[in-house]
Amino acid sequence: MTDEPKGGGRERGYHVEIFLICFAALLLEVSYTRVISYKLYYYYTYLVIGLALLGIGSGSVVTSVSRRVRQASTEGVMMIGSLFGAISVIVGYLVVARLPIASLDIWEYGTGASWTNLAKLVVVCLALYISFIWVGVMISTLFGRKTEGIAKLYFADLLGAGIACALAVPLISIIGPPRIIALSGTILAGVSVLVAMRRRSRLVPVSAVLGAGLAVSVLFSGVLPDVNPDDGKSDPTGADVARWSPIFRVDTAELPNGILLNHDGMLGSVIKPWDGDIESLGDDVYNFDEDPRSLPFDVLGDDPGNVMIIGAAGGHEVLASLYAEAEHIDAIELNPLTHELVTETYADYGGNIGDQPGVNYRTGDGRSFLARSDKSYDVIWYPAPDSYSATNASTAGAFVLSESYLYTTEIIEDSFDHLAEGGILATQFGEIDFEGKPNRTTRYVSTVREALARHGIDDASQHVMVSTTPSGGPSVLSTVLVKTTPFTQQEIDAFATEVTAVPDNLVRYVPGEPQENSVSSVLTLPDDELGAYIDGYAFDISPVTDDGPFFWHFARFTDVVRNFGDPINQFDSEIAIGERVILLLLVIATVLAAIFLLLPFVTMRKVWRSLPRKATSAAYFAALGFGFMFFEITLIQRLILFLGYPTYSLTVTLASLLIFTGVGALLSERLKARPEMIVRVLAPTIVALGVLYLFLLPILTESLLTTGLAIRVMVAFLVLAPLGVTLGMFMPLGLAAVADLTDHREQYVAWGWAVNGFASVIGSVLTTIIAMVFGFNVVLALSVVVYLVALAALRRLQRPFDPAIAGDDGAGDEAAVSPPEPGAEGEGADAGDADGDSTDEESDTEPAGLR
Repeated sequence: MTDEPKGGGRERGYHVEIFLICFAALLLEVSYTRVISYKLYYYYTYLVIGLALLGIGSGSVVTSVSRRVRQASTEGVMMIGSLFGAISVIVGYLVVARLPIASLDIWEYGTGASWTNLAKLVVVCLALYISFIWVGVMISTLFGRKTEGIAKLYFADLLGAGIACALAVPLISIIGPPRIIALSGTILAGVSVLVAMRRRSRLVPVSAVLGAGLAVSVLFSGVLPDVNPDDGKSDPTGADVARWSPIFRVDTAELPNGILLNHDGMLGSVIKPWDGDIESLGDDVYNFDEDPRSLPFDVLGDDPGNVMIIGAAGGHEVLASLYAEAEHIDAIELNPLTHELVTETYADYGGNIGDQPGVNYRTGDGRSFLARSDKSYDVIWYPAPDSYSATNASTAGAFVLSESYLYTTEIIEDSFDHLAEGGILATQFGEIDFEGKPNRTTRYVSTVREALARHGIDDASQHVMVSTTPSGGPSVLSTVLVKTTPFTQQEIDAFATEVTAVPDNLVRYVPGEPQENSVSSVLTLPDDELGAYIDGYAFDISPVTDDGPFFWHFARFTDVVRNFGDPINQFDSEIAIGERVILLLLVIATVLAAIFLLLPFVTMRKVWRSLPRKATSAAYFAALGFGFMFFEITLIQRLILFLGYPTYSLTVTLASLLIFTGVGALLSERLKARPEMIVRVLAPTIVALGVLYLFLLPILTESLLTTGLAIRVMVAFLVLAPLGVTLGMFMPLGLAAVADLTDHREQYVAWGWAVNGFASVIGSVLTTIIAMVFGFNVVLALSVVVYLVALAALRRLQRPFDPAIAGDDGAGDEAAVSPPEPGAEGEGADAGDADGDSTDEESDTEPAGLR
């Protein structure tokens, strides 16, 4: 396609360009979630989501308030915008990757280290933010000038983002996030070359050289500098293996007694050397006779038949099960890279545990595997799976704060259903300070009590045993054993004997012998006293469910806010570090969004005053920002179990929503011609979809859980299609409505995008806070309400505007039709003529699409 010449002809649509730009932007955003999770900590990935939205929204503001951009030709904006975008991408990565930082020092209030590292965090934020501004400039320019064809443009926008989302996860495994970031820059440079060649611009060689350099860094590893992690993490220098996966990055290091696997720069697991001789597992190297991993088997008594291990990691529990002479072992490891290291890279070193008779060591989601299994197990084992929950958060678009579906009431119930007669559910995890605040153990047994009650067992005190084992420093390894039948006296004695046989191991609870600790209280208090005890406890130890799977969220937000000014122990994650970060990000997101998205409109006061119905348009576009985030985040969460892998949930959900939102944008043209039908069609559709996803989706996914992965992916993709189509109609309808209200179409469209970006930035953080307090069901219900509010606002926006009628919000009697004040548009230079060319085929004073 070509630009419309001054004498007539066909107008350029820019569908290919916007497709490539949005493809690059989505790749950039997803890649940075992994980079930031590795460089800092998982909860800082909210920075990426918020700053990407903020940057794109700021681009629309720049388009609106900059006379230079407004007067530039569309071709010029696309050429210069994509070139500067590519430059900002590579510069931004270099800053983010190499800047040293100690983020935990931020919370040492009043110290030099606190202010220094806060400043470094701001620099990281700005580097990320700037990478997305030029994307926003180009998108908003096209939407503002091509209002007649906005539905097709919006479709191309979302199609590019959707395809990028589908490709992001496999690309992370193949080339890693840093090279994907370079790929994003390469694509933007390619767009610049495309437009520059069309214009016969002297910028062609500049864009081509930049693109070629970025392409080299994509094709060959080691060209880009590696990411320098937070000072609180392990230095990856010298690692034998340093590879990225969609779950986390793994760096290996050789220890005297094994191969250490660091997960995102923190201790993950260890592969122990083994010669393959089961008898040797009782010697001093392993000594499983005195290891807490032997406790489930000691209590079980007989040799186990089937054992399920969820979170197999380096294979210690597999070795313990082999030593206990288990007949069959299903060992499930979430991270495919860890599985590869154990079964291939270090297979000989670790005794080829995946090839041992009876061992089924495989990669996948353990909970999903268990739900689809028709076996009964003598032991179902969750060995410290919390080491994976934080990384799942970054994989799922960073919309969760350390969530884990491996500790909820529902998975405990499911485990009960798969236990053989007399079988044992065993769970082990680190406890930071059992003597002072055994939060993790207490909350888990609280959840166990709830699961037992749902299973028809009223007295949980007879079904649980707890012990702790020193693990170095003040922390201990907590072991919780659960049965659906009461523990016998013989089993209780065996447990106590094995625990106390090792120095410093302690029994914390067994039936009939309660101790003075919160674990005993939660297990033994009568039902009518338990609620008051949990409410009065210093931390949140209430049972965890799939609706709010934030097992590690112990600090109540009211306490966090009240104590926000107090220094905290940076090595104790239960003292609200994550909660403080998310509240801090909420404040930062609100302030930065207001400054960069809304405040610039002060510079165009005359035009601003002339825009009609600003309050209504603000309500509309803000509702779209909040509502889409509410739907998207909740549905990603709901499909994790169904698809069996967090990354599948992320990619399938986002790809489906983005692609079908684009389809909805195309279909919106039909409703635009019949405005009286919009509310009649969309209001009941939104309500029906809310009911579907709230009540019927769980039933559908549970009934299809045993089907193959390909079928489940297709079902998930299609079941989200109606929602995507419906939501896709809102933005083009709203943009067209405000464009029809005024002669200042570009400015009003930019205002709509700015408000939408403002709400999306805040919504990306606020959604998790709401879910942590009230649960995802409330978030889903709230999304329906927000979209109904949007429909009410849209109905008002689409009514003809009569400036003579006073009180039509946002404009005076004559302001809506008054021309811009002299000099408002200015004589700014054409951005496309920076190279001295003047080959534009569009008027510099009237954007194409508004003629």
